[in-house]
Amino acid sequence: MRGRLPLCLVAVALLAGCTQVDGSPVTQVVQRQRPVPVPQPVELRTAAERGSPGVVAAGGLPAPYNYGPSVLSEGGRYRAWWCSQLPGVGPAGDDVLHASAASPDGPFTEGAAPAVPVFAGEPGRFDGMHTCDPSVLHVGGRYYLYYTGAAGDHAHGNAIGVATSADGMAWTRGAAPIVTAAGEVPRGNVYGAGQPSAVFVDGWFYLLFTDTTAKGAGWNGAGQFVLRSRDPLFGEDVQALTERGFRPAGGERGRSVVDAFSADWAYSPTLDAFAIAHQTTGGTQITFWDREFTRHPYAPVTIPGPWQEGPGLVRDGEGWIRPSTSDPCGTVPLDVLRATALAPAPTDIRHFGLDITDAGGCGTAPRAARALDGVAVPSPVRTVDLVHDGARVRLERRSVAETVAVTVLDDRPDPVDALPVIAEIASGAPALRSPTGEVGLLDTRGGLWRITPETARANTSPIADVTEAQWRSHPARGDLRP
Repeated sequence: MRGRLPLCLVAVALLAGCTQVDGSPVTQVVQRQRPVPVPQPVELRTAAERGSPGVVAAGGLPAPYNYGPSVLSEGGRYRAWWCSQLPGVGPAGDDVLHASAASPDGPFTEGAAPAVPVFAGEPGRFDGMHTCDPSVLHVGGRYYLYYTGAAGDHAHGNAIGVATSADGMAWTRGAAPIVTAAGEVPRGNVYGAGQPSAVFVDGWFYLLFTDTTAKGAGWNGAGQFVLRSRDPLFGEDVQALTERGFRPAGGERGRSVVDAFSADWAYSPTLDAFAIAHQTTGGTQITFWDREFTRHPYAPVTIPGPWQEGPGLVRDGEGWIRPSTSDPCGTVPLDVLRATALAPAPTDIRHFGLDITDAGGCGTAPRAARALDGVAVPSPVRTVDLVHDGARVRLERRSVAETVAVTVLDDRPDPVDALPVIAEIASGAPALRSPTGEVGLLDTRGGLWRITPETARANTSPIADVTEAQWRSHPARGDLRP
């Protein structure tokens, strides 16, 4: 029957005994789908292993323990919040202390004191006795503190809370915990939910945490689970990471991203990956996940040295590991603070670190846009281009770029040419000051860019006071404040 296919050829895989329409047998044909090869994790090179000569952060002699730090690099200083206990502060339980330093090597201090308490339990609430394991973000002008809270015995019934602040010192707590134990599997470890770590990526707040009662935890309760929401308070539209990707929260906690307790994490724009820091025999291991949590793009690296309790990665306010200012396309500094001794609880916080080298962060335009965000480079027209939110802002003066950029490079990576120029700011461009004191610079199209007075001076732009209506008449284009 010329021009007619055997009926069974319609199937993807043909079965034995298949016949043509006229009844005559045909040869069996089997079509098999070849598996798509999964790229192997890239082995990363490391260099510049380092460590502090001694303890860098402590609550002073009254503090019996110091551990679980959260470390932010901002404004040229390093701010740390960690778990401790000071006599006479709140109920007799864990407190959160704060101090800052000019370097991860410390010493971290707060005025004349080694540290000050900034958060403690509130009787009658889920966190009535203990507040511990801080993770701090600084997003949109607000600080967010994610923490473990417990009303009584810290080994039972922990939950995760969130508090907000304008300065990272005076905190307003939420009304209820944002994460509670799933209670899916009874185990000997009845710790519950806690040890949170938060990052902010692409408009999402991601929360990593322990839940010893989750289905996906190990026999001893170890495991790290992930929630995300566009709401920093995780009050609405919360999604959970599952084997099928992110789904509305409320189902079982079946997928753990690393077999560990007390982990911290960050996002690396240079590597375009999440980096989870957790303790192993040799030190702090960094395990990498791509942004979709589908594979490990890189093999783990380990920051060696002694440890006793969870590490705190040095991150910026959004929880990102910023690349090296001298080599933003290739070098990623990994630095952690971690407790190193038992006395009898974990204490003696020290600094350890190393650099990832040859990271290839500017191999493509999208990678370059992330790795170089906030970096200024020479432009083809003898001005300076600031990489900003995946595009370029062209500045006429290098002196202006130096006030708004993380660093100004002498050489221009080729992939930057593919990023669009979205604004040009001329020397002497008009500068405005709103009734609330904010300062903005106008680009050549009348768009308003928020800046500091220092940037206006560098651009020789006199600042004119305007009304709120005049300020709002210019379309807001972005924030160039460092």
